[in-house]
Amino acid sequence: MIPKNTVDIIIETAHVEEVVGEFITLKKRGANLLGLCPFHGEKTPSFTVSSVKGIYKCFGCGKAGNSVNFVMDHLKLTYPEALKWLAKKYNIEVIEREITPAERELQTERESMLIVMQYAQRYFSETMLQIDEGKSIGLGYFKERDLKDDIISKFQLGYSLEEKNSFTNTAIKNGYSPKYLAKTGMSILSNRYVEGNEIKASDLFDRYAGRVMFPIHDDGGRVVAFGGRTLTKDKKIAKYINSPETEIYNKSKILYGLWLGKKTIQEKDTCFLVEGYMDVIAMHQAGIENVVASSGTSLTVDQIKSIHRFTKNIVVLYDGDEAGQKASSRAIPLLLEEGMNVKLLQFPDNDDPDSFSRKVTIQEFHDYIETNVTDFLYFKTKKLKEQTKNDPIKLAGVIKDIVENIAIIPDNIIRSIYIKECSNIMEIEESILQLEVNKIRRKVSPKQKKEDSVLDENSQTEILNQTNFQETNENTVLKFDSEEKELLRIMLLHGNILVKIDAETENEVAADDLEITISEFILYELWRDQISFENPIHQVILDEYILELSHDRIPTIQHFSMSQNPIISSFVINNIINNYELSNKWEKLGVYISEEINDIKKSTENLLFSLKEKKINSFINQKQDLLKLTSPEETENIIKEIIQLIELKKRVNKLLGRIVIK
Repeated sequence: MIPKNTVDIIIETAHVEEVVGEFITLKKRGANLLGLCPFHGEKTPSFTVSSVKGIYKCFGCGKAGNSVNFVMDHLKLTYPEALKWLAKKYNIEVIEREITPAERELQTERESMLIVMQYAQRYFSETMLQIDEGKSIGLGYFKERDLKDDIISKFQLGYSLEEKNSFTNTAIKNGYSPKYLAKTGMSILSNRYVEGNEIKASDLFDRYAGRVMFPIHDDGGRVVAFGGRTLTKDKKIAKYINSPETEIYNKSKILYGLWLGKKTIQEKDTCFLVEGYMDVIAMHQAGIENVVASSGTSLTVDQIKSIHRFTKNIVVLYDGDEAGQKASSRAIPLLLEEGMNVKLLQFPDNDDPDSFSRKVTIQEFHDYIETNVTDFLYFKTKKLKEQTKNDPIKLAGVIKDIVENIAIIPDNIIRSIYIKECSNIMEIEESILQLEVNKIRRKVSPKQKKEDSVLDENSQTEILNQTNFQETNENTVLKFDSEEKELLRIMLLHGNILVKIDAETENEVAADDLEITISEFILYELWRDQISFENPIHQVILDEYILELSHDRIPTIQHFSMSQNPIISSFVINNIINNYELSNKWEKLGVYISEEINDIKKSTENLLFSLKEKKINSFINQKQDLLKLTSPEETENIIKEIIQLIELKKRVNKLLGRIVIK
């Protein structure tokens, strides 16, 4: 358990703009910062970060919270795990008490799997640097590839011994569960294992025996998978083996090198996309760090979105061979459709970034990239035009292929520019190309619009869906929502403001006016009439507010927006914090609008009376429903209660200045 004072230090130190800026590129927009939301796919930024308030909010999907909430949501961590992650980032020492065996047993499977992967990375690195086989074979291989010690250390490279049970047995001896060795895919279940039985050491063998190891990190720098390369020339053995899909590793979402390159990608506003692990490593050694690879898979939309969070400019550096050409052709449409600005670079003599970097000096490598990066349209049209020569049928096919690429570009202006350029290069009328593009775009399914509509609808109910409360009547909850929400907002924003409560207000005899805070006034009125909030989330916040007061602490909006309960923090940020400020244009026109604080007592009284009037209405309806089910002898008492409630309702409405017709 992390002590409260340490938690306070972490939250105070972890500025939301710095934490979020680790994962997406933020640009100044007025008083706030704006970027692409990492929680849902979007091409137009709607993710807002307020440095002053210490919060973020996406106006697309409704996600909101503080720096801890962001880490929890983005990296799928528990609250304590997120605090530890932030503590590590800011070099804050966390001293925890020793957890009990029962608590250890309750640790999540995800956390246990991450611990296994962290151990595996250390084991493979130490094996390569300290054991003779590792030094001669593993380290020898990387040295042959001209890798320097600092690069080997930077990428945490390692080696797995050829003995097929070496890693598995060592891990188990060090206390790591066979269950999680199998779940992470680091060890494979043998044919001897009987499904349903407890997994034993004898049931497992190493997945990566006799391979050099490439750890794969997620955005937060945690090892979630491995790539293992064989050093044998036996063609029957797969050259690379990658970790299987697990609870901690989704290969379609992870980019190799993003963890180490994201800062430079932001700074340079460009990302180089390559094919393999060694390509990424070679470019880092050449001083180019804004580079990623697609982790042993074809490029996916999720991976593109991960890049798009940091930049929309991408340079594809695929190999010059036929396989590289095909990979490039598959990637370009996906990149264009996600709104990326795409450029291409091809190395000579079928080289890849790794092999080419070892043939030239670092300066020559930089110069070649700088002078040979070409816009995708120029690259594609020039290459395909050469292939078609004077064949008009082939040329028509090339034009159709290029037009299909242009048609999927979401930005109207960029699309128009490409049509114009293509017209010049291919020597064909611009109007004909525009006509073809329009035809293709008309065929595009309206699926995305439907998805966006569903997303907006889901975001409105997300908070309530996350609760574990018992079912409540939705109509009843909504009936009282506005008053409950407004009372909470006043308590959180203005709760410590003093107001005078006179005898008339309290309906009591008092010698002098009583001066109390507005929050005390609200809580007293709710207590006196035994009113609780219908919305369970509102009641949780109210209970938390009362608890803070009982500990002689004045609850602040920061306390709730920084709550470890994501339901509370998200709700407060979405519904309580005012994201808009009143324009001063009205004053210039001679219109002066009083600030809320000047009429706080009156507006609070109106809210309380309005809430009470709705409660009375609810009681009347309940009594009327009961009247239909009661016996004649009980009817008279219920009618009297209804009459009393109606009289009370009239008095409340009079205080509200309302005229009740019936």
